[in-house]
Amino acid sequence: MRLLVLGGTAFLGRALARAALDAGHDVTCAARGITGQPPEGVHLVRVDRSAPDAYAPIAGDFDAVVDVSNRPSHVRAALSALADRVDHWIYVSTISVYSDTATPGQRASTAPTVPAAPPEVDDPEADGYAQYRPCKMACEEAVREAVAETRAFICRPGMIAGAGDVTGRFTYWVARLSVGGEVLVPGGPDDAVQWVDVRDLADWLVRAAINRTSGVYDGIGLPVPRAEFLAGVAEGVGGARSDYTYVPHDFLTGRGVNLWGGPRSLPFWFPLPEYAGILSRDTTDALAAGLTLRPLADTAHFTHDWWRSHPPASGRLGAGLTAGEEAEILEAWHLAAH
Repeated sequence: MRLLVLGGTAFLGRALARAALDAGHDVTCAARGITGQPPEGVHLVRVDRSAPDAYAPIAGDFDAVVDVSNRPSHVRAALSALADRVDHWIYVSTISVYSDTATPGQRASTAPTVPAAPPEVDDPEADGYAQYRPCKMACEEAVREAVAETRAFICRPGMIAGAGDVTGRFTYWVARLSVGGEVLVPGGPDDAVQWVDVRDLADWLVRAAINRTSGVYDGIGLPVPRAEFLAGVAEGVGGARSDYTYVPHDFLTGRGVNLWGGPRSLPFWFPLPEYAGILSRDTTDALAAGLTLRPLADTAHFTHDWWRSHPPASGRLGAGLTAGEEAEILEAWHLAAH
């Protein structure tokens, strides 16, 4: 198979290029090459997707293309330039396109989505990423309009975990549980948590290209209780013993702890029941379509090895609490609880 990856130099794109290369396929990555380099053995074509003639250097036909962009103009331009030369089009979207965040167990085939961004809206980062969801939806619609239904595969991943994740969201729990001690945990032990290993997602996308899989699917693993999630991460990192202190939502937000990601945050945490549908999606269709999942301990071990060999230059991850912030909040919680 001749595969074109629009990107391929960071996280999922790089893992995808690696998976396709390891499977014996001819892989070309089209990217600026600023965020990194593709795996050795991949053909890199340097392109700036904002340029009018961005795709002119890309020659020949391809069996499949994978696009992960969140900018509608980039997706539309790629489709205009390449759709006639590509047999199968894979677009990587996001579960953020769903409009109903509260209902657990939703499926990609029936869940309602947000309206697509209008043509004049093209910056997913505008207004503090307020346009991210509609821009991703606009990208999906562009693919549907340009490519026949039988030639299009739209994948909506949730939280992607593994080596190369610069957001630090999954890595925060890997790093924290490798140290052990009293661990501040948001919510309760039965809260649903859901993720997918970047290698599993990449392998699935490669198989989807080979098999010409079409349709819309959630690219995410099975939801598990938070306590089971923590146990799996702890097993994978083999760290010191951890004692978990669960702290409710209102107490955490009252002390300036942020949801999901970024500084002073606790990843994999949303208020319930308003967001009960975010980390509890029904992935029956994706599993039936070939998505396979490795044990969480394997993902945690893989991420831990990468994190130890690639410490962040700033000295802290892009998400989570510092040791001092965690200790401060735990102290306040124990005082309030007694």
